[in-house]
Amino acid sequence: MTGFARHWGAGKKPALLLHCSLAHSGAWEGVAHALSDRLRLTAPDLVGHGRGPAHDPARDYHDQATEAAKGHLPDAPCHLIGHSFGATVALRLALDHPGRVASLTLIEPVLFAAARGLPGWQRQMAEFAGLNAAFANGDQALATRLFLSVWGEGADFDDLPAAQRAYLQDRIWVVAASRAALEDDAARLVPRLSQLTCPVLLIEGDRSPPVIAEIQGALGAAFPGHRRAQIAAAGHMVPITHPRQVAAEIRELVA
Repeated sequence: MTGFARHWGAGKKPALLLHCSLAHSGAWEGVAHALSDRLRLTAPDLVGHGRGPAHDPARDYHDQATEAAKGHLPDAPCHLIGHSFGATVALRLALDHPGRVASLTLIEPVLFAAARGLPGWQRQMAEFAGLNAAFANGDQALATRLFLSVWGEGADFDDLPAAQRAYLQDRIWVVAASRAALEDDAARLVPRLSQLTCPVLLIEGDRSPPVIAEIQGALGAAFPGHRRAQIAAAGHMVPITHPRQVAAEIRELVA
């Protein structure tokens, strides 16, 4: 079962958009509207998010998220676009099903394993120590605050509407469940990067955590035909805060 998805546009070229952790398919609203004249866009709710499939705790979360996202991947080559955690799922789909991907756009992919040992990675792992302690203590509220302080849109957790706070806190477990894939590369993405042959666009904000630039640099070194774009005055949530700028970069790629 692949779950709920939103759809935009009536273009001839299909596109699949995969959102970040703690979000849902509606996070793509701005980007999708800006591309709806050119693309036929589909954005599913990932496992454990929105109206997406429920997570099976007995299974690896990245495995299950990728399997569910694959259910929305067209048989004909499509433009595959992912943000943050969703970008790592998009990358895995592109590696596993190269014949079904016309291009790949990775927006702030959090494949920390690709930057292992670099200064930004070391700083990020130190920051994760506090987050991991909150998880170990069962303090979901603190874990959510710590996570959003680095990877959110900049708003303080306590200033968010009550419904949004509840949504985020109820799904903070996704961050812990993703650790094996993102930090330890349990899906074995890094050794396979050079196998990717489709055009690749790497997008990041110029105010994002330093580890993002390190990850993008490592990915870019493995992708011979890639283009890298930096969005000014943007952070990790760049598809939500700067949708038109992100869409402009994607439009250039698919053109």
